[in-house]
Parts: sequence; structure tokens; C-alpha cells
Amino acid sequence: MILIENILQSLYTGVIVGCIYGLMCVGLALIFSVMRVINFAQGESLMLGMYAAFFCFAHLGMQALFGSYVGPFISALLAGIFVFVFGIVIYEALLKHVTGMRVANTEGEGHYPQLTLTLGLSLIIANGGLLLFGSAPLTMRTPLSSSAWELGPLFGTDMMLFLNQGRTIASIVAIAVAIGVSLFISRSRMGTMMRAAADNPQAATYVGIHVGKSHRLAFALGSAITAVAGGLIATYYPFQPYIGVEFVIIMYTGVLLGGMGSVYGAFLGGVTIGLVQQLSTLVLPHQLQNAAIFVAFLLILLFRPQGLFGKSVDRV
Repeated sequence: MILIENILQSLYTGVIVGCIYGLMCVGLALIFSVMRVINFAQGESLMLGMYAAFFCFAHLGMQALFGSYVGPFISALLAGIFVFVFGIVIYEALLKHVTGMRVANTEGEGHYPQLTLTLGLSLIIANGGLLLFGSAPLTMRTPLSSSAWELGPLFGTDMMLFLNQGRTIASIVAIAVAIGVSLFISRSRMGTMMRAAADNPQAATYVGIHVGKSHRLAFALGSAITAVAGGLIATYYPFQPYIGVEFVIIMYTGVLLGGMGSVYGAFLGGVTIGLVQQLSTLVLPHQLQNAAIFVAFLLILLFRPQGLFGKSVDRV
């Protein structure tokens, strides 16, 4: 009976954590889908989202205005706006010179300078964060973080399921943002332009679509989505300037599991990672969670090399 209770608790925790992982994977998948850029600095977008959310909550008055229950989640959404603007600046200053039609006919289509640039950005932003914010871990812990809803007794037994309130609400926000992004991409005019630029940049140019603007929006929006996920993680997880390294591996694994280029698959890839991570704790030490993720990753790719939703690889 205790084993069943532990399995149910791990399944629940895996799903809610996986939804937040899924959201940060969606940001990375969007950038790759439209721009075909492997962004090593995506972990730093997550980190900046955490600090931006903390700034909004503690210093911009979100805690005083919305309270300790709603304030953290409003702050996470506002963090996305800050990082969206930051993404536009980074694209205009640096990335636009190594992406799009400018590098279409160069060796490797610009991938070599893109990899070097994004890796350099990752190091600069992380070390700049250390100078600006210091190395002391921060968190936005609220009463919700340490409170849980009790579900049970279950199935006529004395089994109980404890639903952490903070993580549950954070996962609901993550799902809502992911749905909003999906609707924006599939229903809006800008989303249609982004998909056209992703499918065939040259043909999109011929019909009057500005590929550069589509890439700029994709990079800024992808960075903002991951920043929102970072703000949600900050409500229950301590963070410091180098935290991006911890999560960038999860992001890439989730995107690869879902199928490179599939935003929908990236979200489910993140959920899969959350489930594997939590279920592995039933039989493995906490330190081996990442090892379990890669074992599952290799098994899935062994039987389905294109990822869970590889058929969507050419579309956003």
C-alpha cells in the first residue's frame, strides 16, 4: 500500500514539474523551429527570468499589490516581458548578423558562428549575473510553497495524496501559457508569418514576409517563454547566476525527445522528463535523477530516432 501511495505521489509530482519543464522546452523549440539556431544561451534566459520575477515580486511592488499568493505568478509573467525586450536587443545587436538570409549561402549556413556566439553569450550573461546579483541563492518562497492540499483517503484505503499548492498553481500557469503560445502560432497573422519563415525562408521573402522580423520575434518570444518558466521555478527552487547550466540539459533533452522543431512535442518531452525524474527516485538516489533521464532518452531514441513527434519537425 505504501508503494502504491509513493508511486501515485511521484506521478503527480512528475506531471506538475514536467509541465514547467515543458514550458521552458517550448521556448527553446520555438527558436530552433523558426531560426534553426541551437541557442546555448537559453539557460541564461531562464536565469534572467528568475531574477526578473524576484525583482518584480520583492522590489516592484507585486507582493504588496497582489499578495504572497498571487504576486509570484504575476511576477513570473512580467519577467517574460522584461526578457522579451532583452531578447529583441540581443537579436538586433548580435544574432541578426549570423542568422537568416545573410548566411543562407555560407558554409554551414551560419551554424558555426551561431554556436560560438550563443556559447559566448551564455558565459557573458552568467558571469555578468554573478557580478550584478552576487552568488547568494535566492528564492520567492511563499506560504503556497510549503502548503499542500490533501486528497484522500483513496480507493477506500488510508492512502493519501498531497498536492503542493505552489507547484500545482505554477503548473496550471505553465499549461495556460503553453496553450496561449500554441494559439498564437497557429491562429495569428504573425504566427503564420513565423511558420512560413520556418518552412522556407526564401519563398517567404518572395511573398513579402520579412524573415528578419520573424526571426527577431521568434528569438524574443522563445526567450520570454523560457523566462516565464524560470519565474515559476523560482517560486519553489533556489537560484543563482549559474543555474542555467542545470536546466539547459533538460531543455535540450526535452526538445530532442519531442522531435526537433515540434513545439507541441517539446512540451510533452518536458513532461516526460519530469515523470522520469520523479519516478526514478523510487529506486535510485536523488543524485542519479539526471542519469535516469538520459537512460530514458536513449531508450526512446533507440526505438524512435526522430523523437516522439518527429513527423512535425519541419513545422512550428
